[in-house]
Amino acid sequence: ELGKRAPRWIRDNEVTMCMKCKEPFNALTRRRHHCRACGHVVCWKCSDYKAHLEYDGNKLNKVCKDCYHVIIGCTDSEEKKRRGILEIESAEVSGNSVICSFLQYMEKSKPWQKAWCVIPKQEALVLYMYGAPQDVKALATIPLLGYTVDDTPKSADLPHSFKLTQSKSVHSFAADNEELKQKWLKVIHLAVKGETPECQNELQVN
Repeated sequence: ELGKRAPRWIRDNEVTMCMKCKEPFNALTRRRHHCRACGHVVCWKCSDYKAHLEYDGNKLNKVCKDCYHVIIGCTDSEEKKRRGILEIESAEVSGNSVICSFLQYMEKSKPWQKAWCVIPKQEALVLYMYGAPQDVKALATIPLLGYTVDDTPKSADLPHSFKLTQSKSVHSFAADNEELKQKWLKVIHLAVKGETPECQNELQVN
């Protein structure tokens, strides 16, 4: 169907990095562009290709490298590298997760930042953190087994916060409301003991 139908465009605010080369976007040197074939958000380097698209009257349109090779029938001889643990797409794990939602996150003395957090069903003992729900690479992962959970809020500004500690490693999180916090804690309390929830579907948070 590539090039035959108009794609669903991924919104700019759903990604923080190029969906092809994984380089982070910034205002000056790496601006967002859309591939007219697949709808992915890519940087200028990865959108520097043109192909005739059937849905647009066979006009030349800007497309990403991957779509360009498919549309012109050229196979990329370069073997795909084996993906590292961080190179799992957010949409891929979010769609098949125990729980996923935005949480505020803080590590050590760094400022709080918003992160899209996911615990996948296949790896229910690992917490993945992304900059946005459609990012193609995780910012960090936390293997939850063995962590200690402290669910006592330390700040009146963030009443729905909790903390994960293991020796010198400390990760602080804050949910938007108490209900969401309790859903995360229900899963995390099991994960730190090496257990997985039985009723996984009930914990899905959109």
